[in-house]
Amino acid sequence: MKIVTTAFAPGAAIPPEFAFGRPDAGAHVALSANRNPDFAWADVPAATRSFALLCVDPDVPSKGDDVNQEGREVPASLPRVEFFHWVLVNVPASRRGIARGEFASGVTPRGKAGPQATGGTLQGINDFTGWFAQDAAMSGNYFGYDGPCPPWNDALLHHYTYTLYALDIDKLPLQGAFTGADARKAMAGHVLAEAPLMGTYTLNPKLA
Repeated sequence: MKIVTTAFAPGAAIPPEFAFGRPDAGAHVALSANRNPDFAWADVPAATRSFALLCVDPDVPSKGDDVNQEGREVPASLPRVEFFHWVLVNVPASRRGIARGEFASGVTPRGKAGPQATGGTLQGINDFTGWFAQDAAMSGNYFGYDGPCPPWNDALLHHYTYTLYALDIDKLPLQGAFTGADARKAMAGHVLAEAPLMGTYTLNPKLA
């Protein structure tokens, strides 16, 4: 199975159009267009009954002590953890693509609604839900796609992998505010094929 996008070249930088945050000379970071990239896929297994799409950043700092702090830097050597940016499931087997901006366009404070989404699909909550949990102006359930926004002082370039999964099941047994981990658990034993596509992003001017 193959997946492609016109949004960025494989392994190359993701444009700010598809990010939650963009570089800002004065404030380091500003809210961006936050549109989901477009995707098209082919060479699908004949037994496919639905698709799922996950976007994961494995380079998130495991500790937030230095994150976005003036005069400090998040060291590249710091252990890293995963951060889910998109959890999309129950994509009909007849589909062969997703349009640019179809599922997300712009930042929605307190998060977008869910889990129901266009075309009978479901979207889980992404990890901005936990990130903004203590922020009075931004807290809420962030369903669907919210793009890259790594720490502006992170010495490590972040890698974002969008992975399409072909599944042998029509609908995954998920509901409510399900997470990326929930989706992975539900997909276990049902994956016929998978196709990853990785892009990079940074808000650190030293890495740009």
